[in-house]
Amino acid sequence: MIEFTVYRKDGVITGFCSQGHAGYGEQGTDIICAAVSVLVTNTVNSIDLLTEDLIEEVEQEDGFLRCRFPEGLSAKGGLLMDSLLLGLRQIAGITDAEGDKPFLRLTIEEE
Repeated sequence: MIEFTVYRKDGVITGFCSQGHAGYGEQGTDIICAAVSVLVTNTVNSIDLLTEDLIEEVEQEDGFLRCRFPEGLSAKGGLLMDSLLLGLRQIAGITDAEGDKPFLRLTIEEE
């Protein structure tokens, strides 16, 4: 399962961490992992290129990506994160054939 955690401080998003694999399909053909990867990577790149927001501590490995926004996010950055979370919530609603195993869990942690 992919664990996606959003970090907030006083209601302001300060970063996120995505880790794990969905287990929907075999590695390299897992469309759930691919969808999450595209959404997350595109959001980080969009915040970097389309806003003035500061991104720190970007760490990326197989099945893992974490980044921090030490100064919070601008209105543009916040909108991009809202879009990411919308997509992830839709993916989080997908379960296995029996309907009991989700492939993604989304949590929000206050710091």
